[in-house]
Amino acid sequence: MLLTASAHGTDTPTVLIFGDSLSAGYGIDVDQSWTSLLQARLESQGYEHRVINASISGETTEGGAARIESALESFSPALIILELGGNDGLRGFPPARMKGNLEKIISSSKASGAAVVLLGIRIPSNYGQRYTDAFENVFREVAADNEIPWVEFFMEGIALNDELLQTDRIHPNAAAQPILLDNAWPIISKALAN
Repeated sequence: MLLTASAHGTDTPTVLIFGDSLSAGYGIDVDQSWTSLLQARLESQGYEHRVINASISGETTEGGAARIESALESFSPALIILELGGNDGLRGFPPARMKGNLEKIISSSKASGAAVVLLGIRIPSNYGQRYTDAFENVFREVAADNEIPWVEFFMEGIALNDELLQTDRIHPNAAAQPILLDNAWPIISKALAN
């Protein structure tokens, strides 16, 4: 799903959100999603950027790697907020494969002239300590190797709080959306300042 939060001229810089259900507004009104709240915050703070949400529920890093070039061509973003990997982890995909896909997305994005920030995620501990450690290390390594700002855990303060989760106990509800934005905002504002 593609969402242009507000209409702007063609010279307006674009922030492209490239993620999965956590950013696609799964199960809630799109107007309540953190991505819509980001557009409102940018406008209230005097930024001219338009937010385009190219997030797809269920998306994996492999799917993201396959469509990054067309997204870059379509939207020419100044900044990409990369929020992928959770579905790879929930499906038990090899962390090395996930890392390679994230590297491809970041490399293509940087080559286009876009800045990139990365939103890290964690998976439930029932996948085993070895796998969860390897999974979480991917975000740390990718951010370090590519010298991009990142958030260690995008769902911080939400993941274990039933009051902030939908009934599936995975996806954040409407009340959680401002927290998601606050978790991501420090690296987004830093990237926009550069």
